Amino acid sequence: MTTPKTTPNRETLAQDRSPPLRVVAVTCIKNEGPFLLEWVAYNRLIGVTDFLVYSNDCTDGSTALLDALAERIALVHVPNPASGRHYQMEALKHAATHPSLRAADWVWITDVDEFLNIHTGAHRIDDLVRACGTPDAISINFQFFANGGVTRFVDAPVIGQFTRTHNPDLFGAEAAIEVKTLTRTGFPLRYFGAHRPFLRRSLAARALPRWTDASGRPVSERFLHAATKRRIRAFRARGARQFATLNHYALRALDSYLVKSDRGDVNRAGRRFDTAYWQLRNDASWEDPSIQRHLPALRDAIAALKADPAISACHAACVAAHRARCAELLAQPAYRALYDTLRTLPTVPETERALAQRLGVEA
Repeated sequence: MTTPKTTPNRETLAQDRSPPLRVVAVTCIKNEGPFLLEWVAYNRLIGVTDFLVYSNDCTDGSTALLDALAERIALVHVPNPASGRHYQMEALKHAATHPSLRAADWVWITDVDEFLNIHTGAHRIDDLVRACGTPDAISINFQFFANGGVTRFVDAPVIGQFTRTHNPDLFGAEAAIEVKTLTRTGFPLRYFGAHRPFLRRSLAARALPRWTDASGRPVSERFLHAATKRRIRAFRARGARQFATLNHYALRALDSYLVKSDRGDVNRAGRRFDTAYWQLRNDASWEDPSIQRHLPALRDAIAALKADPAISACHAACVAAHRARCAELLAQPAYRALYDTLRTLPTVPETERALAQRLGVEA
């Protein structure tokens, strides 16, 4: 039987001829060396083409690894120019006029423990953009992944180790969950926030951007205009994640959490990671392994980066430094006590259990 030929319509031809999107990921890091290769490789798999990375006084070899990556891929490493305590906001102000952003189609401001999990098409950023109707901004809700009882750091993809998470529609006592935002470079920008862009003042109605959630639905007027301080970077997650979720591996292995607690916040001075931070995010009531569809390609992509001897050596040095710091901290009574306490805490926050009961959903 002869298969009939089909004639593509004009829209299909236009899509086929359209160049790939140029997407720049912007991030701040401090002592994230063991996790950098996975994060870079994963983002390249989903369509990130360029990286702009600000480093904050790293002591684990991260800066050497970034410099080695910059020799191999489209990555720019900038020592953070911050002079105050708000490292991330000062870096984002600097990034807004950086040539990397001016040359891009989209900007993705994110952290090294965050992985954009796209549920549509070939699971790439261009698929997400098309599914949402090619808007000017897409805000994607977080899903926080629990420690899942993993104590020891291993040098393996984080997305393959952690699958336990909270009810995707609830986080602690809230039905509204924080977002990060993929922003088109033509957005009428006043300034970039870590979670969302902010509009220029006094925009006419016709100049307002098209801004959606990750189901392609318009965000609310109050969120658009940042009119409610309590919800300036969050909105209701139920129904908002049809095409994408932002997997946030804020805890990782217990060993690594001690290092994170010792390091402090990458993005602002004075913030500590303690039992309260852990307990809120260590909700293991649901399982979501969907991102693991990328694991085979991710392992190959990491191996390809490690084929460069300089990158491989720098990564190994970061891993060794991370393990050494874990051992040093565990030898200190205060960190050993924190370690033992974290192992015994319940994995569903009471605030979420109570909210779930009120809403009639599973905690």
